[in-house]
Amino acid sequence: PPGKARMINTLRNSAIVALCLLGAALAPRLAVAQGAAADYKLHAGDTIEVSVWKEVDLQRKITVRPDGKFSLPLTGDVQASGRTADEVRLDIENRLKKYIPEPVVTVSVAEANGNRIYVIGQVNKAGMFIMNPQLNVLQALSLAGGTTPFAKLDSINVIRGSGAAQTSLPFRYSQVVEGKSLGQNIILESGDVVVVP
Repeated sequence: PPGKARMINTLRNSAIVALCLLGAALAPRLAVAQGAAADYKLHAGDTIEVSVWKEVDLQRKITVRPDGKFSLPLTGDVQASGRTADEVRLDIENRLKKYIPEPVVTVSVAEANGNRIYVIGQVNKAGMFIMNPQLNVLQALSLAGGTTPFAKLDSINVIRGSGAAQTSLPFRYSQVVEGKSLGQNIILESGDVVVVP
């Protein structure tokens, strides 16, 4: 009947409008998520996928070595640590131009296993945790199962850096959970160690 067909068309149009509105609402969030992924800087231990269009021998999964580099045929050692996947892609393309006219290279992060932090001391599950992509101090403590009853919550420190360049960043738990000095709840960097005495 015509009335039923009209009702079905109205419902279909309403569903299309709802999906369009949902897409418009989610688009900025998706863009932010893609931006965060594009800005991710590689670390030793990360696994990347490299492929060169029409070059089967140059398609592979590669783990970034402890020295922050990886090797690929025709390119030699490529610096990856501290660079984004796009920066690595451009470097590979430039090196391959000697051998392949107008190479089209794709580099993507397969596993961010090198983006690690450590939580030690008076926590229920001390150990190494992979950040994907970021964690703050409170989130790291949560991943470590929270603190034990013996923890000195206002003496927590984040150790950052290596060798003589190490710094200690204080974290006073009671201030942060009361909403004070929230700047102490820093975004952790790869290699940071959260020490709970």
